Amino acid sequence: MYEYLDGEVSMRAPARVVLDVAGVGYDLLVPIGAAIPASGKARVYTHLVVREDAHTLYGFGARRARDLFRLLLKVRGVGPTMALAILSGLSPDELVEAVLAGDAASLTRAKGVGKKTADQILLDLADKAAAWSVDEALTTPGASRESRGEATIEDAVGALLALGFKEKEARKNVERAATEVDSKDLEALVRVALR
Repeated sequence: MYEYLDGEVSMRAPARVVLDVAGVGYDLLVPIGAAIPASGKARVYTHLVVREDAHTLYGFGARRARDLFRLLLKVRGVGPTMALAILSGLSPDELVEAVLAGDAASLTRAKGVGKKTADQILLDLADKAAAWSVDEALTTPGASRESRGEATIEDAVGALLALGFKEKEARKNVERAATEVDSKDLEALVRVALR
């Protein structure tokens, strides 16, 4: 229903943000450590959960985190509270890496996630996380990093990791590729790094 809200942060707590949008204060539950400033202007990506007794708005500092939240909600036994706890304990990149590596132990560190639920997350999200990780690596602009070239190199490394490369090998291949093609051209970097 709502893609995002742009407004002024009027209150920020570890797991909650109140965003003033044209005089209306939206109360959002957010992951602990979400990339949302304590004050000033902010864009918060949202997900609305409608229940019989409440309408709850969840907020995320990045579309990637919100989309992962939505993927988690599709897992049997994972509700909004647990999905938020998972994203409070693991960054989006760490969550995708844990799913791709089949690392149930990382998932069980989140509050309320037991071995059975962690295994269900791995089972349900393995294929989706791999495809999603590659898509994100190819489309994320990386605006939060210092320069676009650095962001593109990291995105290229992420794409190779999603394809099954070890971190050291992926980094070496991307660094080699960056000497042959423009380091700001993600497609070219990945293509050359795969050779």
